[in-house]
Amino acid sequence: MARVALVTCRPGPEVAVDRDLPVLIRELRAAGAEADAVYWDDTDVDWSGYDLAVIRSTWDYSWRAAEFTAWAERCGRATRLANPADVVRWNTDKRYLGNLAAAGVPTVPTRYIAPGDPADLPGDHEYVIKPTSGAGARFAARYTPGEHDTAVRQLARLHAEGFTAMVQPYVKGIDVSGERAVQFFGGRLLHASRKGAVLAPGTPYDEKKVAHPGLEPWTPTPAELATAERALAAVPGHADLLYARVDLVDGAGGQPCVMELELVEPNLFLDLHTGSLPVVVDAILTAAR
Repeated sequence: MARVALVTCRPGPEVAVDRDLPVLIRELRAAGAEADAVYWDDTDVDWSGYDLAVIRSTWDYSWRAAEFTAWAERCGRATRLANPADVVRWNTDKRYLGNLAAAGVPTVPTRYIAPGDPADLPGDHEYVIKPTSGAGARFAARYTPGEHDTAVRQLARLHAEGFTAMVQPYVKGIDVSGERAVQFFGGRLLHASRKGAVLAPGTPYDEKKVAHPGLEPWTPTPAELATAERALAAVPGHADLLYARVDLVDGAGGQPCVMELELVEPNLFLDLHTGSLPVVVDAILTAAR
């Protein structure tokens, strides 16, 4: 009997509910596995007692990134961790977008402003500021050039909390064609979804956002699929990925480009894609064996 830990986080007012978790536990147990939901920061857990630990909804990690990556290293030494600790460390810092761009992957143009750097913000186009460690649009906001002073205050807040800030042009294509999430599991395409724009004009950076507005099933185009596969091929350790989500938007000329890679704890949206559940369960059991 395979023993599988589905790794999550403790409930809290700023933590979303993982609707996939009880469904996965039920189906894994029905398939003959011993499956448990386990908090990643529970110091009483013996990770070596599991054949596989699958990171599922550790949605508080961005508040405690150093602590979380240290846990991933420990867990990865005790059992098989999916995704592996080196991938977790690489992906929890969104400066990986620079690595993808250097590898020739189409990405949203991104600059980084670290603590102590001058507040060099665009003066001729709308833009987005967000931290290099974040989830669910936490501490993200969009600005016009006329909102410079407000944007500078956000930078100061991010820097005071130890974050490096990302600055990206606001991709207008999101307002037209949305953002597409192309998901892979067990080394193959699982399904795809599309959602609307998350960042409304004038929404304060510290206001809670709806992370997946207007979510709907989506069939990826050949260009979207090719871009997603190209991005994953550029990930260090990509051969060891159990799961991945590639978030795409339409860039200049309408061609898909990578907004983000979700290789740590992507929502699978199984309530939207119920037919994907057997594929996920089978891939987890295969990895556990």
